[in-house]
Amino acid sequence: MKRMLSLAGAMLAAVILTALPARAKELTIGLASEPTSMDPHFHNLGPNNSLLSHLFDGLIDQDENQQLVPGLAVSWKALDDLTWEFKLRQGVKWHDGSPFTADDVIFTFERAPNVEGSPGSFGLYTKGKTLVKVDDFTIHMKTAEPWPLLPQDVSSIMIISRKNGEGATTADYNSGKAAIGTGRYKYAEYVPGDRIVMERNEGWWGNKGEWTKLTFKPIKSSPSRVAALLAGDVDLIEQTPTVDIERLKKDPNLNLSEGISNRVIYLHMDHWRDDSPFIKGKDGSSIKNPLKDHRVRLALSKAINRPAIVSRVMEDVAVPAGQLLPPGFFGVSENLKPLEYDPEGAKKLLADAGYPDGFKLTLHGPNDRYINDAKIAEAIGQMLSRIGVQTEVVTMPRSVFFNRASRGGPDGTPEFSFFLVGWGSGTGEASSPLRSLLHSYDKERGFGAANRGRYSNPEVDKLIEEAVVTIDDAKRGAALARATDLAIGDVGIIPLHYQVNVWASKKGIKYRARTDEATTAFSAYSE
Repeated sequence: MKRMLSLAGAMLAAVILTALPARAKELTIGLASEPTSMDPHFHNLGPNNSLLSHLFDGLIDQDENQQLVPGLAVSWKALDDLTWEFKLRQGVKWHDGSPFTADDVIFTFERAPNVEGSPGSFGLYTKGKTLVKVDDFTIHMKTAEPWPLLPQDVSSIMIISRKNGEGATTADYNSGKAAIGTGRYKYAEYVPGDRIVMERNEGWWGNKGEWTKLTFKPIKSSPSRVAALLAGDVDLIEQTPTVDIERLKKDPNLNLSEGISNRVIYLHMDHWRDDSPFIKGKDGSSIKNPLKDHRVRLALSKAINRPAIVSRVMEDVAVPAGQLLPPGFFGVSENLKPLEYDPEGAKKLLADAGYPDGFKLTLHGPNDRYINDAKIAEAIGQMLSRIGVQTEVVTMPRSVFFNRASRGGPDGTPEFSFFLVGWGSGTGEASSPLRSLLHSYDKERGFGAANRGRYSNPEVDKLIEEAVVTIDDAKRGAALARATDLAIGDVGIIPLHYQVNVWASKKGIKYRARTDEATTAFSAYSE
């Protein structure tokens, strides 16, 4: 009898265990930079794109090395030089249960470049593309010229629901009302400055992964991020402080993952105004904008000791930069090396340009966007001051900085004269920074979307425009490299260094480093 009761008890326990749901696996991530919106088309900014990739899918996705993989499109191919065909994934549901169709894709491409108040438009990736619905799950994308980089462009656009997006404002996405995606996770809560919470989409079309609930906590302060990890308040942090890396590597309770990114940290400058608002003579008088003189721009670049910034500010967790992307990426130049530190040569160039005593300059930058961004700006300010360019450094939260840098001046023009920024290639090759940063600003055509210095060089423009319509990879790569040679030689921007990104996680969790710097739950996994 006792044996029968024991057997019955075991069977009952087995039934109960089988009936219980699998234990929830939650992941809490400490973010260095908070997204500026939950609207996937409001701001083409790394923190936004990274976080919103949990809620929304693209037609084409990118893996950890930015290789293209199927997303909401199961296949894509060029039918001819001017037409691409996309076959859409069938059976996909939006988070509200409505079906995904070609109509959603067409609506997305209409809205993405036209979001009101956007400080960084997605027009670069959508302009020049006409979408034709063949049927509910087939789209033809037409261009006026051959466009071999069309799949890369398409991979940068997150698809939104026509049903929930028509008439929706950015505020509607922030409130969750319109934040209805097809992604791995669903919107649960957004408390700006405190947390963003998501719950796993059990109906997602792919491998759902192991995390059932995500909490993203913005922690701007680097020491505070590390403290939160060590205290167990978060499971994973991004932008691990460079000063702490060696110490954390020795902690047996932590895992670290690092990899060079596609992001260049650089200086942009006012190329277009004769009277630039943050440049004055040494006596405070108004002077003609010296940054329009190539000799002055080159002098500022020569005055910067890149190896010193890498070693002293970045703790050797960065690589000095001489162009837009590090070696190994498509379209980089083999001719360009980081400019050597030459303060005496810089002083001579300033004297030759008519500024033997220098001038006054304000360097603006964010203080919560890039690794050690405020410290980098301070170091550069000191280096420029040593050659006679008296430099005041002003940094601010990235939510304020990008709005002012893009449209804080008169009539919505860029405000600053000289400023620190970064650019990561969303397409994983050189056309992305060239089109965005160094092609002449052309809102209608989508060129120069982030050219806040309004640099303009017709020869560079011509090479970029030739490259993006060149089908032959070798010829396209050569044109991109030549455009880079010319633009950097002209000091269109001043490259500083490439970021090396380091993620730290508690024992039991590992992270696959990504070249796009994205911090995603689907790149984190249990040991």
